[in-house]
Amino acid sequence: MQNEAINQRYEFVLLFDVENGNPNGDPDAGNLPRIDAETGAGLVTDVCLKRKIRNYVELAKAGEPGYEIYVREGVVLNQLNKEAFEHHPDIEVKEDKDKLEAKKREDQLNLARWMCAKYFDIRAFGAVMTTGVNCGQVRGPVQLGFAKSIDPISPMEATITRMAVTNEKDAEKERTMGRKAFVPYGLYRVEGYVSAPLAQQTGFSKADLELLWTALVQMFEHDRSASRGKMSAQKLVVFEHETALGNAQAHKLFQLVQVRRKPEVSVPRSYQDYEVAVGEAPQGVKIMEIL
Repeated sequence: MQNEAINQRYEFVLLFDVENGNPNGDPDAGNLPRIDAETGAGLVTDVCLKRKIRNYVELAKAGEPGYEIYVREGVVLNQLNKEAFEHHPDIEVKEDKDKLEAKKREDQLNLARWMCAKYFDIRAFGAVMTTGVNCGQVRGPVQLGFAKSIDPISPMEATITRMAVTNEKDAEKERTMGRKAFVPYGLYRVEGYVSAPLAQQTGFSKADLELLWTALVQMFEHDRSASRGKMSAQKLVVFEHETALGNAQAHKLFQLVQVRRKPEVSVPRSYQDYEVAVGEAPQGVKIMEIL
């Protein structure tokens, strides 16, 4: 069945790049591109990438049951949690004016299962739903690390001018000057994991997995803005194990994907300035190059 949870382990490597844009600004550093202070490598957080995946799924699956998004802008999460209790009116709850919580362990699990079935991002990434209205804590099967650039990046700033004003009293004043941070070019690599045992707990299915691969490839196509420049997914390599527990260590599989700047290129400015090689898979592991 399409909705059966996956029973194989997966890992993946995604290469994406940015051209004249800021892939993930750091609010603690004036929104400059995130950077490893010791190596100069550019960074993009896992939270940033999960946000883009959520946005793509919400756009691609709008209105379809089972593909709602739990963590989204402007939503009060406790109100969403209450829907689970409303859907299970026979549940006995603990008497506490500040909290709403099921008494029985089985009822607590049923609430969490209902939330997993309703929301794609809970099913995939997990969620902490214990804030007041308690629907439990779910550990998701899909996890990503930070993305890191292959070469050190060179963040730059451009001076910009604001021609319009907000108030009539400012109409005669000199125009406001500002700064815009960007990376001329950077190729980033992110590694991720999909756990079959955790997928069995949340109900993360084969259809969900295919949607995840599509989202990783397409998420930048629907996330355009002036600040982010041109961002593109360039290559997605997936490792599929024969078993739920896996047939090889993840870090050794990641080492099979080698990305090197071409010897004649001193300053990379495009994906074509790099060479990407994928080694042979060990026994029990299948390599799929989706992009």
